[in-house]
Amino acid sequence: MDREADVTISEAETERLHSQLTRYEGMFPGYRMEIVEGNIVMSPVRPFHNETIMLVWGQLAAQLDAEWGLMSDVAIPFGPGFEFCPDLAVIPAREKNRDLTAYSPDLIELAVEVVSPSSVRNDYETKNKHYAARGIAHYLVLDPLQGHLVTFWNPGPDGYLGRDTFPYAGMVTLNTRIGKLLIDTAPLPIHPKA
Repeated sequence: MDREADVTISEAETERLHSQLTRYEGMFPGYRMEIVEGNIVMSPVRPFHNETIMLVWGQLAAQLDAEWGLMSDVAIPFGPGFEFCPDLAVIPAREKNRDLTAYSPDLIELAVEVVSPSSVRNDYETKNKHYAARGIAHYLVLDPLQGHLVTFWNPGPDGYLGRDTFPYAGMVTLNTRIGKLLIDTAPLPIHPKA
C-alpha cells in the first residue's frame, strides 16, 4: 500500500508543524527543514549542495526575462502534511517581489532539487509525485551523488510521465513554456565516491 495514501493530517496539524518548523530553523544552523508526510525532516547542508544551487541559479538568472524570478528554500505548502522548500523555483517575478514567507505551488513553472544522501527518496519519489500532481511543468533533479541531471516533464496525477537523464558532461536544453533554457552540467560538482 502506498505509504503517502495513509497520511491523513489536518490543516491545523500542518499549521502546528509549520509553527514548530519556524522555531526550529534558527536553532539548527546548517540544516534545511521541510514537512514531508506529516513529519519535520532535517537535512544537513553540504558544500556541493550549495555550490550546485549557486551555479544553476546563475545560469538560469542570466536566461530568464524580467517576467520571471528565482527563489530558493522558501516554503511551498502542498496540502496537509507536505510543505516543501525547493532548492530553486522559477515563479513570476511580480509574485517573488511580494517577499512572502510562503508561496502557492501553482506559481512554480520550474522546480529544482539537489540530491543529498538523506534526500534521495524525497527528491526522486515524493516530490516527483507532489510537484506533478500540482501541474508544475518541469522538475529537475541535480544529483552530485550520481553525477547526473534528471529532467521530469509532462506532469500527471501520480508523477511525471516523461523523464530524461543526462550525465554531468555538458549542455542540457530544456524547452519550457517560458522559453528554451540551457544548463551547463560540466562545472557542477560530483561527489568523490560517485
